[in-house]
Amino acid sequence: MTHAIPSRSYLTAAEMAGPLAESADLLAELQRTLLGEVRFDAYSRMLYSTDASLYQIQPIGVVIPKNADDIQAAMEIAARHRIPVLPRGGGSSLAGQAVGAALVIDTSKYMDRILGVDEEAKSVRVQPGMTVGVLNATLSKLGLMLGPDPASAERATVGGSIGNNATGSHSILYGMMADNVQEVAVVLADGSAARFGPVAPGDLAAKGRGDSLESRIYRELPELVRGLREQIIARWPKHWRRASGYNLDRLAAGLGSGEGGLGSGNPFNLPISNLQSPISNPSFNLAQLITGSEGTLAAISEATLRLVAKPKKTGLAVVHFERVIDACAAIPAILETDPSASELLDKQLMDLARVQPEWAKKMFFVEGDPEGVLLTEFYGENEAEVEKKLAHLEDHLRRRGVKGIIRRYVQPQAQNDVWSVRKAGLNILMGKRGEYKPIPGIEDVSVPPAVLAAYLERILNFAGTLPAAKGVAVYAHASAGCLHVRPLLNVKAADGIAAWQALGDFACDLAVEYGGAMTGEHGDGLQRSSLNPRLFGPELYEGLRRTKAIFDPDNRMNPGKIVDAPPFTENLRYGTDYQTIELKSVYDWSSDGGFAPAVEMCNGAGVCRKLGAGTMCPSYHATRDERDTTRARANGLRNALAGRIPHEELYSPEMYGVMDLCLGCKACKSECPSAVDMARIKSEYLVHYYRANGLPLFNRMMGLLPTLNSLLYRTARPLIPLVNATLASAPAKAVLERIGVHPSRTLPKYAPDTFSNWFHKRQVAGGKLQVAGGKLQVAGDAARNTDTQSPIPNPQSPVILFHDTWAEYNHPEVAQAAVNVLEAAGYTVYLAEGRACCGRPLITGGQADKAKAWVDQNVALLAPYAAQGIPVVGIEPSCILTLRDEYPALAADKERAQILARNALTFEEFVVREAEKGGFAHIWRETPGKVHLHGHCHAKALVGNEASVAALKRAGYTVQVIPSGCCGMAGDFGYEKDHYEVSRTIGEDRLFPAVRAAGKDDLIVASGTSCRDQIGHFTE
Repeated sequence: MTHAIPSRSYLTAAEMAGPLAESADLLAELQRTLLGEVRFDAYSRMLYSTDASLYQIQPIGVVIPKNADDIQAAMEIAARHRIPVLPRGGGSSLAGQAVGAALVIDTSKYMDRILGVDEEAKSVRVQPGMTVGVLNATLSKLGLMLGPDPASAERATVGGSIGNNATGSHSILYGMMADNVQEVAVVLADGSAARFGPVAPGDLAAKGRGDSLESRIYRELPELVRGLREQIIARWPKHWRRASGYNLDRLAAGLGSGEGGLGSGNPFNLPISNLQSPISNPSFNLAQLITGSEGTLAAISEATLRLVAKPKKTGLAVVHFERVIDACAAIPAILETDPSASELLDKQLMDLARVQPEWAKKMFFVEGDPEGVLLTEFYGENEAEVEKKLAHLEDHLRRRGVKGIIRRYVQPQAQNDVWSVRKAGLNILMGKRGEYKPIPGIEDVSVPPAVLAAYLERILNFAGTLPAAKGVAVYAHASAGCLHVRPLLNVKAADGIAAWQALGDFACDLAVEYGGAMTGEHGDGLQRSSLNPRLFGPELYEGLRRTKAIFDPDNRMNPGKIVDAPPFTENLRYGTDYQTIELKSVYDWSSDGGFAPAVEMCNGAGVCRKLGAGTMCPSYHATRDERDTTRARANGLRNALAGRIPHEELYSPEMYGVMDLCLGCKACKSECPSAVDMARIKSEYLVHYYRANGLPLFNRMMGLLPTLNSLLYRTARPLIPLVNATLASAPAKAVLERIGVHPSRTLPKYAPDTFSNWFHKRQVAGGKLQVAGGKLQVAGDAARNTDTQSPIPNPQSPVILFHDTWAEYNHPEVAQAAVNVLEAAGYTVYLAEGRACCGRPLITGGQADKAKAWVDQNVALLAPYAAQGIPVVGIEPSCILTLRDEYPALAADKERAQILARNALTFEEFVVREAEKGGFAHIWRETPGKVHLHGHCHAKALVGNEASVAALKRAGYTVQVIPSGCCGMAGDFGYEKDHYEVSRTIGEDRLFPAVRAAGKDDLIVASGTSCRDQIGHFTE
């Protein structure tokens, strides 16, 4: 009998102190036996208590296996101790499959390798922890790919995708994972290993002989399926796109045309475009049952997958509709043209995308204000074939009465941009601020496309009768009849939960009526399993329960999923009793509704776990550890704020450890589709943490550097060479190491003179801005007229250069070059005399409260000029973008801070803006060469690489953008001795190899000072 483990969302103070006594023997045996990691500490349990769903249940502990033997050993030990087990991949499941009161086995960290590729047979053997995105990126070199393409492929693992029976936008071509899984190696509930693949019906009797659990399965399961034959024919959902229940229909088909089999004329052998579905194969394959079983039958240790050829050319038509119902009604006509996909976006999603900078620039494909668009794709051997198919689609739709705008795209980059918006659809929706969120539950109902419009109309009408529903978002797989319908509900309120229940019941009845299923790809989990009796009827549901019992007699494999599930309104992450404490914040969080709601914007989707692309999250790229994801940081803070762990944990060393490896890169603000700004959240958190625990000397030193630098040049300029020599000496490094600086690092050298001194010694027009008598005015050569309405008199293209601390004291040559370029182009450059440091060292170092004085000083100095439209241009991205990003949330005068933010530009942005007006054209060299561009993290996150690329191209360079993430330095992060190796590993991910591979005459361009220092430190 399995130990009864309570399902709880919280951890007690006793549990926070360490593993409980009742877990001691289990923990000790796991630690003795496994090569991988065993974690029973409270923080690991907390971080694995959620996934991308609305649910939260504390696990018993976490095992991170290094190989298949570890999985088997963990399963054997769990069986002896009679505890539940929960196999888990990336934790991106939307229905709560990956949470439960069980021993979690996370394969994503170490078991992520391709074991073999058979190009001729078009198959691959792979470990379960490899992400689908990395798998396809590797296979693309061979012209192959895995057909099913879930939107979460960049972080969804192969094992999780099999467990979920995942698919994606191209399911009408490639079917579901069950159509592409050929064989699986598994560990069964008793700890025994098995390998499931095709078995001829005549061989089943032999497979069933013996006393093993595997033999029992082969003996009893075919008998069960034969007995359910008539019910399967009569009641099983007829639509092929289905992830509800267990795949008994596939097993029935595999029994052949004999007694109990469905044979070649079975009602489920439905055409999926050009795919010959394994449903029709004359073999009994338990791999197809494991697919979609959500870890309730076995743990996967290896899989063999069918591959397909990558398409040679693709084209995309964006068909606009005034009504979303009309878009769904057009799907049958669109399918007549044999597309590879047709995906729906509705107005709500498009409106949200337009207000998020990362997505707004990719919304070029939507014209006007349609209620819905269908993204309809075609494959072809060449561009001409694709163009012909697109033209045929338009002609076909016009003849069918479709009058909306149709736009065609054959350029790969344009198509990629469109698809990126579609794939980010859910998380863009979840970026909606406020308590009303697009809630799952009915979001994955799948019905035949012919009845899709009728289904959607009835769901929308029913939702309209519920006062608690504040709208409905609709998007996704229209061509497969699987729309993601998400009502806007507040599940922290009782009426919101009641409406959620009513919608679930209503949608389930409609699914039965239309021959559909409650899930077409997202799975049952905690979200829909309780509706399976309603969906399948009593006899088939009992067949599902008996299937579970055959594989798992003691109900230990991920219990409570698919069968015997609790109501879907239990075990919620939020709920009516959810409350958070208030912190007296440093930042203004009003746009998020407060600090806690800003943290809650993380919905757990795990985009921060993506690998080999983007910047977010650099620490996860280095460690591959859930603890070092943006999601983990949000989970930790949310649990403490809500009392799911004691509130005092906010100030504990363990919570600090979860937050520590956040580099403040800002990538999450743009790459997380929910726009979670963890850099700012961490900055706020550190202020409160250090108030409670004291500020480290390292942070004090880094925060004081701008002040110390100024003091050094004012009082001891002749000693600069001696200071540089001393800082590089062994004794100084020993002292700095005690402060926290890694001994391999050397602090940047000081320049012989400051940039501002160089600037003011020149005999040119221009000058400095200064405060005199409480009024702003110009001093220096340009100070001829101090009209307070126009501080810069009759300016000819004035520019205020915000010279950062690095340019002022360490690298004046960079700022000098900027001045030379600007003046050569005819601009008059002014410096802001009396300007303070931007505040970034204080902001990232837990002293944002102290930075407010500098912020207010700079706003008071520069905002009057910005109000006149005079640009404030910076050459260090993190500094100038601090004015743009952080100042409005820190400044006392928020209106003036906004004015300054709107007129603060990076050097590259200014060059491009002015070049578009005809500026700069006459100053560039001819054929300057080739550059490899590494984009600064803050620039990529807040303004993108586009301006840097455009500016370099304007200057005549051939530009190759390095597809790098963060460099790993991140201001002072890489200087800390505890961060040094992580800093190196982050850079080695993509940046350093690209630098080493560059041609000897090529230039490496990086606008960030810390980026340049990091590249030089590790590659020269």
